[in-house]
Parts: sequence; structure tokens; C-alpha cells
Amino acid sequence: MNKMQTTKTEKPKCSIEFVKAVNDTLDFFSGKWKLPILGCLMEGKKRFKEIERTVAGISPRMLSKELRDLEMNHMITRTVYNTIPATVEYEITEYGKSLEKVLLAMYEWGTEHRKKIMGKNKRLVREGHVISKAVYQ
Repeated sequence: MNKMQTTKTEKPKCSIEFVKAVNDTLDFFSGKWKLPILGCLMEGKKRFKEIERTVAGISPRMLSKELRDLEMNHMITRTVYNTIPATVEYEITEYGKSLEKVLLAMYEWGTEHRKKIMGKNKRLVREGHVISKAVYQ
């Protein structure tokens, strides 16, 4: 077994390869929209407007850019139907579905983190401490 191969119970060592792999992952998922879009598409095929409504706060221009990036990286497919007006559907690929466990883990961690931070912030507010607006609006 080489440095980066692990069994299910063994953690990877903090080697150069480990750091490169983590950085590659972070580089691909830079920004805040790709993972929510993939999460939305885990439920099934969706049209542009359906994705836009589900991923609150994303502009049409940003959604278009992120969908192109995800398609270019084989995470989703874009199907154009010969209708008037043209109908376009987006669907997650098998490769994109490989992130399902990662998304679920992030969802679970984020839910618990929000509870912990919000609970702590409520206590701090009661005690008269100033809390940043940026913390979980």
C-alpha cells in the first residue's frame, strides 16, 4: 500500500499528495454555488428556472456560469429539447453523484454547526455581547 492508499478505518497521512488532493478539491469547488447546485440536482432533472428558484440568492448570470463549469467538469449534463421555445434540462452525472456522501456529510456538519453557533450567539446576545451580522443571517 502506498502513502495515500488507506483502508476504510485508516486516515490518510498528511503528505504532499494529501495536501495537493485537498487543494485540488477546494480549487474546483471555489465559490459558494457549485455544491448547492449539485445538491439541488441530486433530486433529479431540473430546468434553469427551477434551479434558480431552489438555490436562493444566485443571479441568472452566475447560475449560467456555474452550470457551464459543472458541465465542463463532467458533473452535470445539459440536454436541449427541440421545442419552441427550446427546453433545457440539467441532470447530475454518475461522476457528479460520487459527491453525494460529501454533500450529505457537509449538510449534517453544517446543520450541527449552525445549531451550536446560533445557540452560543443567543447566549452572548442575552449577556450583552455584540454579534457580527455576518454570522448566520
